[in-house]
Amino acid sequence: MAGTELTERRQFAFTTRPHAAVDDTTGDPIGLDDLDTRIRWLLDLITGAETELLTRLWHPATFDTLTAGRDRDGRTLPKYGHVAAARLGWAPTYPDGVYVPSRVSRVVTAQATATLRTSAYRDTAIASLSARFDPATGRIAPPAGGEVPVPSGFARGVRRQLLARTRRADAAGASTSDAATTDDAASDAAQPERLRITDIQTPPKVTAMARLSAADKQLAELTVTDRTMVLTVKLPTTATPTTRAQWWAVRLTAVLPPHLHGRPITAWHLPTLTLDGRGLLLRCAATEAVPTGDPSSATVAVGVDWSPSTLGAAAIATDTGDGLVSDFRGYTYDDRGLGIKLARLQTEGQFLHRKAARLRQLAENAPPQVWSELEAKIAVLDENRTAVGAKRGKINRELAFHFARQVTDYAVAADATMIAVEDLTTLEPRGRGRVNNNRAAQSARRKAADALAQTAARVGVVVVSVPARGSSAWCPGCNSPLARPGGYHNAWCAHCEVGGNRDRVAGVNLAKRALLGRGAAVRTRAGSPEIRTTEHAPVRRCRDKTGPTPGRPRHRRVRHSVPAPTSAEGVNTLKPRPAPEASVWDTVEPAASDDVSGSREERGSGPPDM
Repeated sequence: MAGTELTERRQFAFTTRPHAAVDDTTGDPIGLDDLDTRIRWLLDLITGAETELLTRLWHPATFDTLTAGRDRDGRTLPKYGHVAAARLGWAPTYPDGVYVPSRVSRVVTAQATATLRTSAYRDTAIASLSARFDPATGRIAPPAGGEVPVPSGFARGVRRQLLARTRRADAAGASTSDAATTDDAASDAAQPERLRITDIQTPPKVTAMARLSAADKQLAELTVTDRTMVLTVKLPTTATPTTRAQWWAVRLTAVLPPHLHGRPITAWHLPTLTLDGRGLLLRCAATEAVPTGDPSSATVAVGVDWSPSTLGAAAIATDTGDGLVSDFRGYTYDDRGLGIKLARLQTEGQFLHRKAARLRQLAENAPPQVWSELEAKIAVLDENRTAVGAKRGKINRELAFHFARQVTDYAVAADATMIAVEDLTTLEPRGRGRVNNNRAAQSARRKAADALAQTAARVGVVVVSVPARGSSAWCPGCNSPLARPGGYHNAWCAHCEVGGNRDRVAGVNLAKRALLGRGAAVRTRAGSPEIRTTEHAPVRRCRDKTGPTPGRPRHRRVRHSVPAPTSAEGVNTLKPRPAPEASVWDTVEPAASDDVSGSREERGSGPPDM
């Protein structure tokens, strides 16, 4: 918004690819294929050392130390992972004769400590749930006072693990021939047992990546100019380096994505190195100055309801001083068929997964010749499933940022300074069958929420999360249950004589909760504001149009280079023919995304065309 001071700092992520690599000492160019090979050697060293370190530290004493947050001398552990690991004496090991710089070991310990700290929370939750688990009934008792609440989805996952462990224990007890031993095992199984994460889970698999943010200039250094980013990093010249001389500095040059040009970025952070199907990918982060958003001073709020039929719907509520009003019109996001495409790709991925699982069962007892044929088919199925997942991820991201841009423009046109979204931790799809529940869970809601927070922050609009329970079931005016006279997608209150689309009514409820609880908003650990209490105040229907009319995006018709077909005799050429409906991929001004720059197909020495 114009005239707003840039006082708040906000981090965001983007990706790019290097288009050139040179030796920092000699200045000789390095091919991108050779660069990928040297990156793979680095990632293999990091992955192997991190896997060994996690396996060595996978015991309850590690999680007790991390949960307490103190070292052997009683001092508080630092927040930086590699510093905490050095304080605790956690050091990675490498194969004999292999030399690895100490800064690479920092990267290993930082990544391993982050994984262990995440597992420490799960260890505490599993210990609490297992102590309240009853093997006889298969249920978990309600928590007592003082215990940290656990999300219901996580609790159900732990319950399934405990049930599987109980069945294995029962099978082992039933196989013994000693009746007394069987009775003792059954009596022991009936007693609640306090388990740890190490009892029911193995160490997690390690992703091949190198987080350079844990290192310093001795390993990596980043320089950013107007539209170019230069990363200097030390890479091994062989798969098993034995001396320091086999680690050479390589200078990588990449182009910044176009949507970052001209933005008030205050700091650039070292990227994370990964390899995908196209080669080296730089996952970068930056800090940007954005307008300060204050939820407590908001008088107009936009409520966003995550809809099962589309990605979301929005509605506006206004605090006039004499009460809350709304026109109950709202805005429903049109994904232009991308949601249907995502559902089709999900069904295809599930089919490939089931088929590969069935072939693995057949391959267990198959002859060697048949086993090799089945393994080849399984490899093809896994490759196709990976391709389907990559395509779904691309569509999800494009859908999320397009949705974020549309909702942000809608809020700016309504002079709203706050956007209320449903708290995704309390929103869980249940009761609509396995396929529909999974389809709703695998949607782009989490990505859309993050994209909305990033997009809205750039114009001074703050995004807050509010409780989702009952938002589409209760009337915004009298807080009574709504009727469904026209089916699932309609809502109507006979007492207040308000209603319409259930998603837009839910948007009014969410905006109302945000306005009523704006003074009690708290900051989460991630820094985003959250309203945890639900208050009620009647929302009157305003007959004046208070919300803006959403503008339809203009689309480019790319048919100028195609010659007009010659009409056949007897065909009426004056009759208009409707053009095919365009999609979000053809918008003149697409939503900001972090599409990578520097294609692998462009292997010239210069940067890609701008």
